[in-house]
Amino acid sequence: MTPRAATSAPIAFVYVLGCCHKGRWLSYVGWTSDVARRLRQHNAGTGARTTRGRAWVLLHTEGFATREEAMSREWHLKRDRAFRKVLVDGLKTQAVIAGEAKQSRTGQSRTGLLRRLRSSQ
Repeated sequence: MTPRAATSAPIAFVYVLGCCHKGRWLSYVGWTSDVARRLRQHNAGTGARTTRGRAWVLLHTEGFATREEAMSREWHLKRDRAFRKVLVDGLKTQAVIAGEAKQSRTGQSRTGLLRRLRSSQ
């Protein structure tokens, strides 16, 4: 077996997913060889048990040359709550912006949306 060159394409990825479910903002960390396929599985309900019944979005990915490196990074990210909180906070911001845009099209005030966002934190 020959060692992989440093410039070769990654074969394993670590990913972070996020969602808002019943007013709670959640994140999930995993590893895979195909991020798009894995996201489809999570959203179809055939992914990890803890992700079923929720609509997940991809927040972050990192590529690695080996599965072992990806699994090691996954272990570290699962314990790095501060990093995952930053990612989820970004998702919250996007939700507020999308909600404001929708409300401006429908003529509703944004006060209700901001109140709901603050209460979910």
